[in-house]
Amino acid sequence: MSITMTTLVHILSYICILSGLVFWFWGTSALLTKRSVLFKLHSLSVSDTLGSIAIIFGLVLLRPKELPLLILAIISLALWNTMLCYVLAYCSSSTTKKK
Repeated sequence: MSITMTTLVHILSYICILSGLVFWFWGTSALLTKRSVLFKLHSLSVSDTLGSIAIIFGLVLLRPKELPLLILAIISLALWNTMLCYVLAYCSSSTTKKK
């Protein structure tokens, strides 16, 4: 029994999609902890970004014809989520200085 290249690509893509879902649930589980709101938001945004990128990479392997659109989605996810984290950190630091 030989495994074809297509089968390996499908297995790898499903592993990426499954790992992305695991990242999503891992980040959501941090919301249930008793830590600060900023820690919860940070862990949620990091895990959502990594999970979404893993899922999109899995989709790239399944649908190579959609490569430019999916690469654009990965870049926009990485940029927007990073900027949102910086804005949250800036807003939280400015509120702590006022007290």
